[in-house]
Amino acid sequence: MPMNQVRVLTINAGENKETTLYRLEKGWTLRFVLGASLHAKTVRLFCNHPQDKSVPFDRLSFYELAWRNPSGMKNDRVDVFAEIHINCAGSFNFFFTIDGSEDHRNPNGSGCFLVEPTLSVGSNDKEITLDCIQSQSVITKLLGPINEWKGRLRVAMETGYNLIHFTPVQELGISNSAYSIRNQLRLNPLYYEKGKQNSLDDVEDIIRMMKKEWQVLSLTDLVYNHTAKDSPWILEHPDSVYNLDNSPHLKPAYLIDRIFHHFSLQVADGKWEAKGVPSKIDNESQLKVMKGILLTDVFPQFNLHEFYTVSEETILKEFRKAIEDNRLAQQSEKELLIKQDKNYRRLKSTVDMETVLRLYNTDSDDDSRHGALNRQERITRCCVSLREKLEELNNEKKRELDVHIGVAVGNFLANVRWRFLAPDGPKIGTVTDEEPLMFGYFVIPPSHEGSVAKEESMIEGDGAKFVFAVNGWVMNDNPLRNFAEEGSLIYLRRELVAWGDSVKLRYGKCPEDSPYLWQHMKQYTEDTVRIFHGVRLDNCHSTPIHVAEYMMDVARKIRPDLYVIAELFTGSESLDNLFMNRLGINSLVREALSAWDAHEEGRLVHRYGGVPIGSFVQPRVRPLTPTVAHALFYDQTHDNPSPIEKRSAYDLWPSAALVAMACCATASNRGYDQLVPHHIHVVKEKRLYTSWADWERPERPFINQTFGIVAGKTILNKLHHEMGLAGFTQVYVDQLTSDTVSVTRHNPLSHDSIVLVARTAFTHPANPSCPGQHIRPLVMQGTINEVIFEGRMGTTHHYEYKQDEEYVNGLPDYFLELKQHIRVEDSQICRVQPSPDGQNLEIFWKKLTPGSVIAFRTSLPHKSREAILEIRRGLGQFGYLMRSYSGSTMFDDTWDKSNFRVIVSNLDLPSLNRALYRVNDEERDDGYGIGAYDIPGYGPMVYCGIRGIISVLADIRPTNDLGHPLCGNLRNGDWLQDYIANRLKLHTGTYDLGVWFEGVFNHLRNAPRYLIPCYFDALVTGAYVVLREMVVQQMSDFIRDGSTFVQALAMGSVQFCGFVKTSKLPPLSPNLEKPKPRIEVEKSSGKEQEAPLSLAAGFPHFSSGYMRNWGRDTFIAARGLTILTGRQQETRCLILAFGGTLRHGLIPNLLNEGTGARYNCRDAIWWWLQCIQDYCRHFTNGYNILHDKVSRLYPTDESDVQPPGKVDQPLYDVIQEAIQKHASGLKYRERNAGHGIDSQMTDLGFNVEIGVKWETGFVYGGNEWNCGTWMDKMGSSVKASNKGKPATPRDGSAVEIVGLSMSTIRWLDEINAKGIYPYDGVTAKIDGKETKVTFREWANKIKSNFERNFWINDEPDAENEPNPELINRRGMYKDSFFATQFWADFQLRPNFTVAMVVAPELFTPERAWIALTTAQNNLLGPLGMKTLDPKDWGYIGDYDNANDSTDGRIACGFNYHQGPEWLWPIGYFLRAKLYFASKLESKKKGIVKETIGFIETRLANHYLELMKSPWQSLPELTNSNGSYCRDSCRGQAWSVGCVLEVLYDLENIDMPASLPSSIPSSDSVPDINGNLC
Repeated sequence: MPMNQVRVLTINAGENKETTLYRLEKGWTLRFVLGASLHAKTVRLFCNHPQDKSVPFDRLSFYELAWRNPSGMKNDRVDVFAEIHINCAGSFNFFFTIDGSEDHRNPNGSGCFLVEPTLSVGSNDKEITLDCIQSQSVITKLLGPINEWKGRLRVAMETGYNLIHFTPVQELGISNSAYSIRNQLRLNPLYYEKGKQNSLDDVEDIIRMMKKEWQVLSLTDLVYNHTAKDSPWILEHPDSVYNLDNSPHLKPAYLIDRIFHHFSLQVADGKWEAKGVPSKIDNESQLKVMKGILLTDVFPQFNLHEFYTVSEETILKEFRKAIEDNRLAQQSEKELLIKQDKNYRRLKSTVDMETVLRLYNTDSDDDSRHGALNRQERITRCCVSLREKLEELNNEKKRELDVHIGVAVGNFLANVRWRFLAPDGPKIGTVTDEEPLMFGYFVIPPSHEGSVAKEESMIEGDGAKFVFAVNGWVMNDNPLRNFAEEGSLIYLRRELVAWGDSVKLRYGKCPEDSPYLWQHMKQYTEDTVRIFHGVRLDNCHSTPIHVAEYMMDVARKIRPDLYVIAELFTGSESLDNLFMNRLGINSLVREALSAWDAHEEGRLVHRYGGVPIGSFVQPRVRPLTPTVAHALFYDQTHDNPSPIEKRSAYDLWPSAALVAMACCATASNRGYDQLVPHHIHVVKEKRLYTSWADWERPERPFINQTFGIVAGKTILNKLHHEMGLAGFTQVYVDQLTSDTVSVTRHNPLSHDSIVLVARTAFTHPANPSCPGQHIRPLVMQGTINEVIFEGRMGTTHHYEYKQDEEYVNGLPDYFLELKQHIRVEDSQICRVQPSPDGQNLEIFWKKLTPGSVIAFRTSLPHKSREAILEIRRGLGQFGYLMRSYSGSTMFDDTWDKSNFRVIVSNLDLPSLNRALYRVNDEERDDGYGIGAYDIPGYGPMVYCGIRGIISVLADIRPTNDLGHPLCGNLRNGDWLQDYIANRLKLHTGTYDLGVWFEGVFNHLRNAPRYLIPCYFDALVTGAYVVLREMVVQQMSDFIRDGSTFVQALAMGSVQFCGFVKTSKLPPLSPNLEKPKPRIEVEKSSGKEQEAPLSLAAGFPHFSSGYMRNWGRDTFIAARGLTILTGRQQETRCLILAFGGTLRHGLIPNLLNEGTGARYNCRDAIWWWLQCIQDYCRHFTNGYNILHDKVSRLYPTDESDVQPPGKVDQPLYDVIQEAIQKHASGLKYRERNAGHGIDSQMTDLGFNVEIGVKWETGFVYGGNEWNCGTWMDKMGSSVKASNKGKPATPRDGSAVEIVGLSMSTIRWLDEINAKGIYPYDGVTAKIDGKETKVTFREWANKIKSNFERNFWINDEPDAENEPNPELINRRGMYKDSFFATQFWADFQLRPNFTVAMVVAPELFTPERAWIALTTAQNNLLGPLGMKTLDPKDWGYIGDYDNANDSTDGRIACGFNYHQGPEWLWPIGYFLRAKLYFASKLESKKKGIVKETIGFIETRLANHYLELMKSPWQSLPELTNSNGSYCRDSCRGQAWSVGCVLEVLYDLENIDMPASLPSSIPSSDSVPDINGNLC
């Protein structure tokens, strides 16, 4: 039983997908997921696909889909989904709303999807897919009486067709055209047996027999757009057609039609011969004369403009009376325009009299009405002015009509030219009553006929009902517009290619508009689909789409698995898709005869089905992608001319073979296989088809396999069916020469191939015997099992074609020389030899003459087949359901080191870091000479591990981009496979994994090179899924149970957290209690080394060496990446290692293994302390860390480096030292100050100061020549004079440090009170005295002074604003207090949000909300926060570190923190919003829900960025408005960690979830991570 296929459709706000084609199959599942634009919306999703197969489909019956949340997270909707289990065929709609409504007429988004029907044949209902269809069209009237049908239809069955397309079987009209139906509910009397009145039931009997006994399905046309002009029912129900009563706008077009008609009669009678227009039309000059006569002599006399103009006298009379009656203007229009008479009578159009009175019953100073001597004179003057305007309006209408008449005459003459002069036209010759210059556009009863005047008089009253508009088609018209409705000028301008035997049906907008017609056509539809298995929608693009949609819904109620085809001429793929979606069209007719050469024909074969050979294995759960329309690919349709006329008789066989190789439904027309050399016309042809004979040498009217190419077509149909049924879904087309095409169909399961080579003959070959030895040899990989067949067209002089008078017959002088199932050595067409390298076969051509075809069956060599079986066994270890060549399920029950899952189960997170990630510099620092793999023509992968490969494959797999450089590299050699295995084997932790890859890749070497990419992808992707799963399983419950978004962010913990030899942490104390630090064993030497993991700041710039480990970055990122992910030991080691480097009360920013550290950063110590607090609070035994031994590198500020364990202190003492140093205050100069440690900084910058301003309790430090916070850009441009100048010194008391210190002091007070921390305060020199300050006193001092000194009120507050002139923006918190650059205090930056999160007690909630709103309005970007107010003079939003200008504000990236949008602060901004919203909820009801929605909306951008980034990470920063910054790290630890913290806070907020709809719980939810399942 096949695995359930799941297609995932992402819905986005405002998207209308009605012109996007999605195709599904019954038994599949359609899964809807929310796009980023909907994550924060309350989405209600509705669909009209029946939930249960037993429920009848109703297009307007929508039901609401329930949303499900597999992760169970309360406020993270990334994984929310809804599903439809596809159970019935047809076209279906979905829509969604975000306003809580359920009205499908006003959706926020909508779309459609098609479900293919299930077709079956035989008594056991054996299913066939659409790609197995081989159809033949027959013109039903050529089958003869119904008792003779079987013999004639048997020709199709014996030739291998499994579907017969019948033209309409109903009674035909006067023209006997196969598509002009007289009575839609009655069988054509032509089919009656002698002495019997047959019915549609007899047709049904034959169709039933065909399906059961012959295994042949049936299909017929439905003609909705017109009916025969002699249909009796339209006389009883004339409102069913367009006539001059219900469509009076057609009256002028009708008169134009009659004028042309009478002109044609006059030409036939010789009336215009004297002027140069004889009845015999044979040259262009006659048409020029005609044009002059029509435009100057004929049309002017009929005054057709009167249908659009007004009677000036009537209007003036009414106007004069209105003035005389003192009538005042009421509501009027802006300008005076003619109002068209609805009944289109001459001179009955009018104008709005209210407007006339307003505009012309006046005494304006600037017109002739001013100054009249009396009332009558005034009225006369008003009338004169109005007359002038009416004349102007009438003349304008006349000019418009003259243009239309000119176009009509041009189109009339174009038709005359085609009928009488064109080389490809009928060349009528002489104009007669029966063969006019042009056939008419209207059908009139004989009683109306006469002069034009009489014919006009007859359309007044009831006579108008019986003048009918004929149907036709309009070139390049909008198919969604009904060209017969008012507003269209098609009939007036003669732009219709008219079908004079049929009149256009008028449905209106709904059944109530034309009840009889709708019911009549509904009955016609039901009768038809009860009999036939499929329908062809004739003239589909001109049929009103709402009518066809209604009828198809009716049809599917009778036959749910109806096969629907159509031929669309919309000129637009999107419009084609619209028709397919609305009507449920399964296949579109495509024509091989549209190709102008063999190259184009090959392109059509490639376009209309299949995927490239060697395509990637697609997961069963994958995105629902738009598709092209399924094709019913004809070698010839019944509308096409004979290919013998258009090309040559030699081409029918090779072109039929190319069509048969297409991976889609194929079709032909009766007569093609028999080599009928002319078009079998649907109107004019009256002869009958021949019947099938079982005997040799049959005589007319019988044929057998020896006629034409019937034997060859039988083989082709059998082969096409085999390929469709067996799954030969991969296609390759190769153009060997301009006339020779090779097509390969490949089976991705068995890896068998069928290769066909055809030499076409689009023109009659100059040398039919040309052997083709000039044609490029065909190179083939694998083994040729047999020549399935080879055939060549030949001719004989023993027969001569003569058209039979009674039966449709083909060329007897052309024959097919055919052989089947022969050894390649016995081929007369080719010879085969090994290629020079011995790896392939080369096929050379001995006798590939024009009109030749040869087909080979090939398979893989034994060695390759065995190798692929071993690869499939390996894939089975990932949990895939793999099959052998026979289709049997393959299982691998081993549970030892040879099993992938066993190996992976033993990998810890550091090993998984190595297997999955590691950037180039990390890898190179291992010392093995290995870096990131460089793909020729593409570049290096972003990661050395498997994730780097996945990032490339993820882009090329969905589109099957086998031309990508990665695929080329894989086909050309085994370098990448060796790289994967060898780098893993270098390390103890990943050695077994490397051996496993080495083994499976050794098998891959023996696979054909064209299959390497697809199997490599399956192996690597499958391995990645299992490895990623193992990462998640080793993390905290929050991650394991989290959403896709949470887990993707959590991968950052493994990305950034690893062991790098050049970036070690300082040694930990050997006396440390268990668990001990991690040990790594070097594979080559067996040597052990302490190897605790460090946290890289960002990739690729901060990954190794001294630039990897930053104290500030580490501890900003740590809560998200190591604490929330459950990596307690890694966090513990980071805390203790950095604690061991404490010096001057600080920890270093650049760690440089501790011994090369710089102590110039004022904030890292506070982030370290915050991390300790978070560690203690989060982990169950977290407070134990306070007693862990810290090995001090520098026990005193001046001591040398001490060895591990020589000076150990409990962590709480180290903490206290850091706090006390700040309390006491300290000034020092950096060691080795000068250009040796910093080539940019000036001398004063090396002076460092820290302390506490005890009047406020604020920690302070720094000076204007250094930059000790995270905004640490130092100028470096001599040219721009910013060298040595910090862009953002932020000395004094930086707001986030004040908040962080408050958080630490408050926490220490809390745990001291609980007896956990031994110290209750610090000593400080205050007013010259040593004073004890408790932590509580210190905290209270900070709190009491914070808003007083940092808050800038939203309204002026003179009492608390000593320097109002420095205030640039209100409603905010200052960025610093008491900075040397005093204006900097007043700059709006995002740093205050950090203080809000870590020390919210410092903020009044209402003020906090105002400040957050200010930041939101001015700093918030798509991904990050602007680092400076755009209103500030220093703001420049785009960072370019390579800028070499003289502009000091930007040179050498000086504006790094002066506007560019950094990501990590957005985490604190959103967390602050969430916190204070909960504080304000009691006063502002609903603010929490609103804030959650806001946060979800903002994070949607981060989700998209994370998932699309090849780094699978979030960047360090962006330029203005979220634009890409080339100098930014593409992956930054603190960006990822801080966003993950937001999701954690969302999950833990005390607020009920507000998902789009009720979300039922589920114990078993399919994976929707986009992974292979």
